Amino acid sequence: MLHQLILVLMGPIFWVQGKYVRKSIPCLNEAQGPRHGQSGQGKKPLRVLLLGDSAAAGVGAESQSQALSGQLISALEKQFHVEWQLIAKTGFTTKQVLQSALLHPKQMYDVVVISAGVNDVTKPTSAAKWLQHQQILTNTLRSHFSCQHIILNEIPPMEVFPSLPHPLRWYLGSKAKAFNRKLTKWVDTQPDCELVNIGGPLDVDHMAVDGFHPGPRIYQQWGQAVAKLIEARWSSHR
Repeated sequence: MLHQLILVLMGPIFWVQGKYVRKSIPCLNEAQGPRHGQSGQGKKPLRVLLLGDSAAAGVGAESQSQALSGQLISALEKQFHVEWQLIAKTGFTTKQVLQSALLHPKQMYDVVVISAGVNDVTKPTSAAKWLQHQQILTNTLRSHFSCQHIILNEIPPMEVFPSLPHPLRWYLGSKAKAFNRKLTKWVDTQPDCELVNIGGPLDVDHMAVDGFHPGPRIYQQWGQAVAKLIEARWSSHR
């Protein structure tokens, strides 16, 4: 409610600043390279699906090996034999991530990793509505992919994104925090869900040149953090 009131009062300013941001920041390509494969010398098989937006697609890294998918698989392959698939596209909201997942054939995955939220924050979407979309997505993944472990990601601290001018930066950062509070509270009630925390403040020096997406160093930290959650749950499995 508060964010909707602020949007009404400051909407014209945010519109002008948003238009400036879209014109001023460089448009980076999604990371190049394969989006599916098998890797690892470990004896334990593990099927992993990554879903999401531009961050999941690796914008800010040149290759998928430097992006989230590559960093995650690299961290897992000593212990597991990983069969993996990436479905992600720049600009996707949570609702669009759901739609893209449903276009994928039904099959079994052990783990699904989701990156979605930044594009919802930039839209006139409330925290309650976003959480509802996350819940629908999660329930659909359970039925469509028979997954036993779902890893969701906190929305990054947008209040420190260099590409965003104030007061838009403050507003989006505040809204992202509200989204995260809702998500954290709900995830705590879901035994098969976990929320990844990269740890420590976001180092803007390691962001991509557009000041909006992760760079390879952040993708590495992110991938390793996700891998730790997977290893903790699956090391003694089977």
